[in-house]
Amino acid sequence: MAASHTTVAIPVRNGGELLARTLAALAAQTVEHELLVCDSGSSDGSVQLAHAHGARVLEIPPRSFSHGGTRNLLMREASGSHVALLSQDAEPAHERWLEELLGGFALAQDVAIVYGPYWPRPWAAVPVRIELERWFRSLSEDGRPCVERLQPGERSLPAVSLIGRRGFFTDADACISRAVWERVPFREVAIAEDRVLAIDLMRAGYAKAFVPDAAVLHSHDYTALAELRRCFDEWRGLREVYGWREPAGARQLLARLRGELGAARRDPSLADAPAARRLATLAGVGRHNVLRTVGALLGSRADLLSPRIRHALSLERRASFAPLDLDAPSAIPPPST
Repeated sequence: MAASHTTVAIPVRNGGELLARTLAALAAQTVEHELLVCDSGSSDGSVQLAHAHGARVLEIPPRSFSHGGTRNLLMREASGSHVALLSQDAEPAHERWLEELLGGFALAQDVAIVYGPYWPRPWAAVPVRIELERWFRSLSEDGRPCVERLQPGERSLPAVSLIGRRGFFTDADACISRAVWERVPFREVAIAEDRVLAIDLMRAGYAKAFVPDAAVLHSHDYTALAELRRCFDEWRGLREVYGWREPAGARQLLARLRGELGAARRDPSLADAPAARRLATLAGVGRHNVLRTVGALLGSRADLLSPRIRHALSLERRASFAPLDLDAPSAIPPPST
């Protein structure tokens, strides 16, 4: 694919040192590309840093930012026929990251979006590393690129049936065909815009591809409260997009905890570890799971909470609850031609 036909686009606000690492990794890519940044009110020198790396920078006020709307702005402004999207703290793991992403479009003629996995940073906590590795490994058990699509008879399936692997997509490490985006853009939503896009595209007859080698370093070591709030936001998004409400039965919650602890015990890094380290790791995994579960239970019941409580529980300080009716006939894009 011609280098001049590729844009890398990043929404930014106070990206700090992690943005600097991301931009440095982009400078080392094997594929030449346009670098496009949309900054929404940085005060830490992120705009100057982006300019120093040759980026074209769009500046918008913070109140104008939204996950779907800002990415639509980046897509409109991009000059490339294919636009790779990153978050400001998603650092390409190697110099062939962009090359690998672009290669995903060759897997099938109907591929419209390609995405890769998150690798934990070297300093990531063990529970975070285990969580990321398990999830992205589950998307391709054999470690090879794979394509996901909906058959014609599946395109009217309720959105909630697409939760999990089939409907998963992340625009923190992705590439999108601009021509397809012009037909099926991001929706102007506060969160989970990437999963909504994937559902819309697959219902329109397009496919998504997962490329395990197109990896970025992307992990967070949140405090306990921040982890709970992050999960609240994530599961509120799942409720808004899919209508998903996390089961609250004691038996299900206990089974999940046991499953997480069992997976941690089997983790290769603990095979020859001293007993004290194994116990500490298992305790950390248990604590991580409890925090995520509490956030999930609250987030998927956000419609039952007051705006004041939603604001207090949200890492993004978002008080709203804005459900999407993805199953309305008018919400399903017509088939591609």
